[in-house]
Amino acid sequence: MPAQPPDEAMTEPDTKVQTGARAALRHSRRGFLLMAGGATLAACGSMPDSPPPQAALPPAPAVPAQPANTLGAGSVRIGLILPLGASGNAGIAAQSLKNAADMAIAEFTGANIQLVVKDDGGTGPGAQTAAQQALDEGARAVIGPLFAHTVASAGQVTRTRNVPLVGFSTDTNVATRGVYLLSFLPQTDVVRAVRYASTSGRRAYAALLPDNAYGSVVEAAFREAVPAAGGRVVGLERYAPGQSAEAIRRLAPSAMQADALFLPDSGDAVPQLLQGLSGAGVNLAGKQLIGTGLWDNSALFNVPQLQGGIFAAPDPAGFRTFAQRYEARFGQKPVRTATLAHDAVSLMAALVNTGGEVGLNDTAIQNPSGFSGIDGVFRFRADGTNQRGLAVMRIASGGTQIASPAPRSFAEQGI
Repeated sequence: MPAQPPDEAMTEPDTKVQTGARAALRHSRRGFLLMAGGATLAACGSMPDSPPPQAALPPAPAVPAQPANTLGAGSVRIGLILPLGASGNAGIAAQSLKNAADMAIAEFTGANIQLVVKDDGGTGPGAQTAAQQALDEGARAVIGPLFAHTVASAGQVTRTRNVPLVGFSTDTNVATRGVYLLSFLPQTDVVRAVRYASTSGRRAYAALLPDNAYGSVVEAAFREAVPAAGGRVVGLERYAPGQSAEAIRRLAPSAMQADALFLPDSGDAVPQLLQGLSGAGVNLAGKQLIGTGLWDNSALFNVPQLQGGIFAAPDPAGFRTFAQRYEARFGQKPVRTATLAHDAVSLMAALVNTGGEVGLNDTAIQNPSGFSGIDGVFRFRADGTNQRGLAVMRIASGGTQIASPAPRSFAEQGI
């Protein structure tokens, strides 16, 4: 998965709380900003008075050991559902997400939450059981699961109990009021990149899309984003994986007239598409090549025809800083999506510190001013999907450069 956000400056809080927010930030390694309320939430304890010299200090009370399936010691319980017992990449990702959640609790000063960790095994029935168990154990909100079918299954349980869920699937079909997705959604990538291309005068757009579920999602976003940005779609074709020749032949006449080409596919496919287009007589020089977060792949950065190509992504500085802290704590590198768990936990801690457990509700989660996390600003829509403040990255010199910084608030750049 791509991941990513911005030029990482946080929105200024409301004037009446600026002083308190700055002070709180000095007491936490990683503040989490509720941009709507304007307060960075951190707790500052006071030192007890020293006893008189002759007084004996009472023995320190024993700290009860935390159950193996919990993280943190706050009073408000939050479910954390991940495929920890799954094999392969799913299990690896789950452990990295769990580590990031643990890190978030440690870094959020005064976090009054405790995570109840549940393993769904990567299955729908497992997610349903895990959600039920977490709620029965007092969870007031749920973070996770990871996949579309597990989010859907867990969401069926949480919605019946009026408990919000913040999951990590990228499939917007499982999002709804009360079931929110914090993942990196391709629709946001498309809108940001097309809007940026339009600012440089691109008006005629052609697209070559994979004929799969991802292609359907980005096609819908593309068809909506282009006219909204003042452009027109002059050609669009779909192709089956590894079978793009016929689609390229059909698209070539339109692509010759276009000044922007949208190629939302992975690192292996894009060079082949470019070669096919050139072979069909399409002169790529002067055309703005546009991708999605799938282009955040070092395999593409040295492709000569892609130099100058753009895609939307979080500012990489946020993840770099996070990864350094993660590696220092756990001795290994995080998966790219680990930031989602960190931001979800920080969000829950911030909402609880603001309004107690009753602060975990749809109104608070849907705050239009949004929140700022490791991957930049984000907010939730009423339908459960999210919007993110993304940077526009340009491929250049074997790497990427920031072509347009990520906005620091949702008042910037009309997002």
